[in-house]
Amino acid sequence: MTQTFKEDRVFPVTAVEVLEKSDGFELKEGDIVKVTGTSKGKGFQGVVKRHGFHGGPQTHGQKNRLRAPGSIGNTSPQRVLPGRRMAGHMGNVTVTVRGLKVIEINENGKFLKIKGAIPGWKNKIVKIIKQ
Repeated sequence: MTQTFKEDRVFPVTAVEVLEKSDGFELKEGDIVKVTGTSKGKGFQGVVKRHGFHGGPQTHGQKNRLRAPGSIGNTSPQRVLPGRRMAGHMGNVTVTVRGLKVIEINENGKFLKIKGAIPGWKNKIVKIIKQ
């Protein structure tokens, strides 16, 4: 079963209660779920941050090459081959985190607590799928 919630680091239980009555979606403490959301956007990033490149040396005549990617391939194809890791847009993509555990369903405070990394930022809509 699938349900969409608005994230505020905890989820309102009222939506879970309504879904339990209507769709048979039942969520209990200790259940393992996967959460799908949109990751934080980081804009245009270089290869060091985006792909973890180490950069060039700071010595031996190098001047402004510390965070540069280095060589991008052979001279024979005379083009950049597809899949080459280069600088570009990072983040703002759909991410699914599996194996998160429901810690507590607090009906008085109307919150659903999930242990683990929820993708995205505060007040972002995420989808919870029971595994």
